[in-house]
Amino acid sequence: MMVTVSERDIEGIEARRTREDFNVFSRLPAVYAASRTQGQHLLQIGGGLSIVEWRTLWDLYEVGPMTIRDLASIQRADHSLLSRALPEIRNKGYVTMSRSEEDGRLTIVALTEAGREAYERAAPVMARRRAALREAFSKKEMAEFVGYLDRLDTFLRAPIEDMLKKDLT
Repeated sequence: MMVTVSERDIEGIEARRTREDFNVFSRLPAVYAASRTQGQHLLQIGGGLSIVEWRTLWDLYEVGPMTIRDLASIQRADHSLLSRALPEIRNKGYVTMSRSEEDGRLTIVALTEAGREAYERAAPVMARRRAALREAFSKKEMAEFVGYLDRLDTFLRAPIEDMLKKDLT
């Protein structure tokens, strides 16, 4: 059955859109995608790093050598995802990867001179991004927002059995 454009329920569509404005589960992926797109565009201006490269170089620049697990923890990223990305970052000459002398199971990642230079090219653009965010939100609003993110993170990581028990018992 063909439906014409004029047969759409415009009021129903608007009402649904309004309800979806409060659907956190559908909003988060859109916000994440917008953040990544903005970050990628800025990083292209700042020298062409990827998001993973930027975050890795930034962490190593600020902290110094660390394990892959340390990097994953700081970035709130999946360890295996980072493990797969790091060889390419090493191949670009930005980092070195070596086995720990104390524990051969651990890989230590360190910044190279080329990595430091790449970080320093991108850093001013990314610092401007953080400054622009601080202009859009007060310190109090940012603290509240981060608090909400922490609560949401805790909620999303809680065992689903606990959530379902409330309705099933």
